[in-house]
Amino acid sequence: MVKKQPVNKTALYAILLALVFPLGAYFLVKKLSETAVILPPRFYADSVITKSEKGKIVSDTVWHRLPDISLTNQLGEKVGWKDIQKDSAGKIIVANFFFTHCPTICPTLTLNMKKLQDGLKKSQKVGDLTADYVWFLSFSIDPERDSVPELKKWADRFQVNPVNWWLLTGDKKEIYDLCINEMKLGLVDGQGVDTSFIHTDRFVLIDKDRVIRGYYKGLDSASIFKLSEDIVLLSLEKNKKDKSFFDGKLELIGVVFLLTILGLGLFLTALRWKRKE
Repeated sequence: MVKKQPVNKTALYAILLALVFPLGAYFLVKKLSETAVILPPRFYADSVITKSEKGKIVSDTVWHRLPDISLTNQLGEKVGWKDIQKDSAGKIIVANFFFTHCPTICPTLTLNMKKLQDGLKKSQKVGDLTADYVWFLSFSIDPERDSVPELKKWADRFQVNPVNWWLLTGDKKEIYDLCINEMKLGLVDGQGVDTSFIHTDRFVLIDKDRVIRGYYKGLDSASIFKLSEDIVLLSLEKNKKDKSFFDGKLELIGVVFLLTILGLGLFLTALRWKRKE
């Protein structure tokens, strides 16, 4: 008579742990994914599209997107958005408005923008640490006097790094339209913005889709610190067009794990009863 071998409880626990651990990890990841990071909000909806998806009515907001530009930087180069967003990853943009003959706030605004540029770095430990995911744009509101040589002098004075910071001049109407009608700084800073002469201390945060994500006081250290935090958060924002392999499959994976555990449990129970016979 063959002696019956008792079920190895250690092996059984190990098998169950190996199955339960991935299941627990699945629910943990799902829970964390549902606890979304609070990202900077989008501003100015152009329209709201309502449609039916899988029997449910869903709304999709079309946010106001800044138009293309054609201006000249401090290097004498004709540039536009396409020259900034030249790779698939796109760039986060921080914009402000200034002029080189400004005797009051503009030097401080440029210094604070410089501190912001220097403070944002890549996560790598060696090599070029320039934050290539963010771009700085300073638009001259006095383009008649702010020629390329004047912009270059200003850039040299404040050690502006042209790798990801451009001082821009060009058509005055285009610049003023961008500030007042597109970035809507007249709504945000009513004290200094009008149709005749723009003088605002605001920094504007713009995402990779050219949608405004925030306004910050360029003379306030706390506001600038908040801007630096929001830039980092925005850099982590997932592109809606990029779908993960697991999108829509998490529930299925969870069911598979549950069925696997149930099936293994039934198998071990049947095996144990068979050995008792």
